Amino acid sequence: MTANNDATTPGRNRARAATEAGKARASKPAATEAAPEDSAAKPPGTEPPRTKPPRAGAKRSPRTNSRAAATVDKARSAPTRSDGTVAGPSADPTASAEAVRPVPASRTAFAAGAARASGERRRRSGTPLISAAEPVELSAARRDATAGPVARGESVAEQSSTVEASTGAPPARRRPPRKAIRERRELRARERALRPVPSPAPPDEQVALPAEPAQRHTDTSAEPRGGGAGLAAGLQTTAERLVGAVLEAAEFSSEARPGPAELVELAVNLLRAAATAAGVPAEDVERQVAETLAYVRRRLTGDYAVDEFGFDEDYTVHVHLPILRPLYTSWFRVEVKGIENIPATGGALVVANHSGTVALDAMMTQVAVYDEHPNRRHLRMLGADLVFQTPFVGPIARRSGSTLAANTDAERLLSDGHLVGVWPEGFKGVGKPFSERYKLQRFGRGGFVSAALRAGVPIVPCSIVGAEEIYPMIGNMPTLARLLGLPYVPITPTFPWLGPLGAIPLPSKWLIEFGPPIETTTLGPEAADDPMLVFDLTDQVRETIQQTLYSLLMQRRSVFI
Repeated sequence: MTANNDATTPGRNRARAATEAGKARASKPAATEAAPEDSAAKPPGTEPPRTKPPRAGAKRSPRTNSRAAATVDKARSAPTRSDGTVAGPSADPTASAEAVRPVPASRTAFAAGAARASGERRRRSGTPLISAAEPVELSAARRDATAGPVARGESVAEQSSTVEASTGAPPARRRPPRKAIRERRELRARERALRPVPSPAPPDEQVALPAEPAQRHTDTSAEPRGGGAGLAAGLQTTAERLVGAVLEAAEFSSEARPGPAELVELAVNLLRAAATAAGVPAEDVERQVAETLAYVRRRLTGDYAVDEFGFDEDYTVHVHLPILRPLYTSWFRVEVKGIENIPATGGALVVANHSGTVALDAMMTQVAVYDEHPNRRHLRMLGADLVFQTPFVGPIARRSGSTLAANTDAERLLSDGHLVGVWPEGFKGVGKPFSERYKLQRFGRGGFVSAALRAGVPIVPCSIVGAEEIYPMIGNMPTLARLLGLPYVPITPTFPWLGPLGAIPLPSKWLIEFGPPIETTTLGPEAADDPMLVFDLTDQVRETIQQTLYSLLMQRRSVFI
């Protein structure tokens, strides 16, 4: 407050001086105003002050000029009396001259600030201060009016009855305070927590179901105008009937719970009914179900064998081949020729062409040998290193009979009397473009021939037609292939344009032919060390497969038919 008084003192002094000057001018005698205009008759000291003419080139502020012009116009338009004097409080020529004189803007701003400061001080001094420490006393009526029904200790129903009795009209619905709602919810939660849990009834006792009412929607006297009670009663009755049905089903299932034998019998009956509806003989369905159950029992008990190469015959027969068989019979519709050229017993080396972007031809050949051969022989395939390094693919390949494409492994399998399959083209044959389809690539250095010569087993050439069209390779992405560590990343008419759908192979028509075997027993094991003999046998096998491919292409009527 002291700083404000010191700051406003110059403005207050100027305002007081201006007020005293106006009072002095108003107290001058009227004779001075009524004196003639002759300057000689005027007493000394009564001559109005002369204004100093402005200098040439001096500038005045627009605001000052406008105020002076407005004052001059007001003095000229003022009415005059009969004696020649000007009417109004500013009839003194000295006052009019001073009114014309421009007032500096700083003095006006100081006066306005002083007036506002003095008014603010008067308003604050007239406002009483309320101490926060002194409690404010409220009347009982005011306290009852501001407090809710819970604070007064009465319920909402009692308050409503009181208002209705006093006014004669039902009170307006008011939402109770949030604190009351929260307390009510906590009370209900405590009541539910303290509610005793009923003990379960014995299984031999029957659960008493609520009796269904004999008549519904008959008592319309108690039903409100909107019909809500009838609808509620109908929903309640429906809910009671549903709960009764569920309880009856639960009671029946607890009394007669089926065992494993009943579940198996139920599954067989369902499968038999489904097979009959699909036109499949019921005997085949029962046989397949029995084989599946026996396979599950053997896997659980560990009653199966795995050889030194990781081949699991039980898994191959009951899981691997059944998964591939729909592709073999329905999708590719494979036709097999020359299956009699595969020996019934003993070792043999099957050499086939490789194609199709994805090595499905090897798996279809495996299915063909097992399904078409009278002795159900397993084809032990030789695969590249990438096959066994790929997650999820390597273990499956091992369990289904594949092994690493090495001469030592091939010689051991052939010596033990197994049927071994090899695809000498490798990734060069699988990943060749569609424009070079059915043109055999180089068969390597003839390592498969050396293994057959050392084991003394025949070589069976195999020609496969139809695998080139399942994924027509029209391009390659070498950069992506190097990043992924793959020999190639194909671009087909459907991949990668259709996303996952592009991985579905096209349903081309397949033809597989096994040619007459090439005997190697007469040459002896020492012939494997003769490179010219090995090269001649390799070239003979390659030419046989190429000529058979041309013959099968002429026999095939269409790519997909």
